[in-house]
Amino acid sequence: MIKSAKHIALVCPGGPVTRELAEKTASIAAARFGDSVKLHFHDQCFSAAGHFAGSDAERSAAFLEVANDPRYDAVWFARGGYGACRFDEALFAKLNDHARKKTYLGYSDNGMLLARLYNDGIGRPVHGPIPADLPREGGEEAIARALAFLVEGDASGVEPTARSGKKCAAFNITILAHLSGTDWMPDLSGHIVMLEDVGEYLYRTDRALFSIMGDKNVHNAEGIMLGRLSDIPENDRPFGASEEEVIKYWCARAGVPYLGRADIGHDGQNKIVPFGAAPVS
Repeated sequence: MIKSAKHIALVCPGGPVTRELAEKTASIAAARFGDSVKLHFHDQCFSAAGHFAGSDAERSAAFLEVANDPRYDAVWFARGGYGACRFDEALFAKLNDHARKKTYLGYSDNGMLLARLYNDGIGRPVHGPIPADLPREGGEEAIARALAFLVEGDASGVEPTARSGKKCAAFNITILAHLSGTDWMPDLSGHIVMLEDVGEYLYRTDRALFSIMGDKNVHNAEGIMLGRLSDIPENDRPFGASEEEVIKYWCARAGVPYLGRADIGHDGQNKIVPFGAAPVS
């Protein structure tokens, strides 16, 4: 049985975080939840190897270590940024029974790991805020929202549609497009799939949706919802369609229902989306 977290381990599958950010996150946790929660930032979070928070082997080992450790109730990804797909493929077969009882929380590039864990039936993958969101407007409340979910099972910060009892999943559009056609891509049949993105030209979003909507794992989804597309660069010539017109086009072409907007995105208002059917509350 997946339980609410009391002792939470943090790792960085992509880039590193600073000790200052870790300390601020711990201060928020202590102020809001007192002794009911303990955060453990793995030393790997502060490593640096070029773009990454340590080598591929170091990042893989840190994740495997905390996932398999019975002392931790959840694994919270401290930062997004490219790197999750470079994890050692062999580690997933090494995840033990303790790993299968944990909640795994993150979003953006961490969606790679959430997808793989969901595909393999390991633990409870959850899309939601991460400590790296702290500098954003509303970042402190986003962190408190994630902690309330992890520590108390508080569903008030869960995206409204995900509270309906329907099976859901949430991804960054670019990440889901890169998952398409790989062994990490989960079967999303019967799911409401929520999509968001940041910093992408609309033509790139359009291209990514070609991959997503052409994937057999998406064909039988209950429908697609569009979260926020933020910081869209201005191209040298207008794309000629709005972000919602783009998603409607690809949904119609694939025969997958478009179900409207979702309250997720790369911002401080980003809501929580447990993969699968969340408890109704």
